[in-house]
Amino acid sequence: MTGLQVGYAAMLEQFHPTEAVALSAYAEQHGFSGVMAADHFQPWVPQQGESSFVWNVLAAIGERTTGDMGPGVTAPTFRWHPAMVAQASATLAAMYPGRHWLGLGSGEALNEHIVGQYWPEAPERINRMFEAIDVIKKLFAASLAGKDTKHSGQFFKLESTRLWTMPAVAPEILVATAGPVTAKRAGKSVDGLITVGAPIEKIAGLFAKFDEGAREAGKDPARMPRVLQLHLSWAPTDEEAMRNALVEWPNGGMKFPKSDIRSPFELEQMAKLVRPEDFAGRLVVDSDPDVHRANIQRFVDLGFDRIYLHNVGRNQREWIDVFGRDVLPKLSR
Repeated sequence: MTGLQVGYAAMLEQFHPTEAVALSAYAEQHGFSGVMAADHFQPWVPQQGESSFVWNVLAAIGERTTGDMGPGVTAPTFRWHPAMVAQASATLAAMYPGRHWLGLGSGEALNEHIVGQYWPEAPERINRMFEAIDVIKKLFAASLAGKDTKHSGQFFKLESTRLWTMPAVAPEILVATAGPVTAKRAGKSVDGLITVGAPIEKIAGLFAKFDEGAREAGKDPARMPRVLQLHLSWAPTDEEAMRNALVEWPNGGMKFPKSDIRSPFELEQMAKLVRPEDFAGRLVVDSDPDVHRANIQRFVDLGFDRIYLHNVGRNQREWIDVFGRDVLPKLSR
């Protein structure tokens, strides 16, 4: 896997935090390179059953593992003021030097509406995110220079301050993007991009826009990480793999945007409409590890540097054993 890292996606919507930490350590012992941990206030559907606080869990993962780690992804805009996200990230990076990256996104109502603010449409959410990124970058840069900074923008204010606990190098900032406009802005303003499994043509278009934005900002896109979170369902039989997808991760078969849905119970009702064929082209559901390896390899060949795998079933250790032995060693750049 020269030049490629394949990490473990710790889905805090599905597993108690102590179990998520134990699974992250188990994954590292079986060849996974690092951990992307989900930042949710609620699970997608009640069946998933958990939603622990990602920053506590990341600190515990830091103690139990040696690889990279970060939230996939945090919205620095509604539940949080960006200064608090910057402080949480800087502290984690100071505790575990060189291991932490900061994954940011524009948010989903499922997690963000709980603080009772107006929930805006996507363009405003994206603008809020990029202003929040500006605040975070100002805090990182000023704090490393031993100076205060401030901000007064359309969505956020920051009075003169700095982060008093900082790592020697600011955490890498990655932005989750699924659209070309966001991808170009991300290329201009941050260190790398995160996306989820999607048709190859769509991702190739995102890469092109990201590279365009990076070059306009005088950066070399070849040196900027491209990160993928890939959901899949593996089990010893096809029937079990499909049952896991339908029961544990029906949201993976929903062919519509979910960012405006506020309740796991609403999604539970929608999940009743999901059928096995709805996962086609969205989530590989198969008992053959080689089918999964070929699918992952397609994304490697497209140019991803880091891929974090999420098996949607509860059969995590069994899956880690099989993929650590039969899949990861066969992937190549």
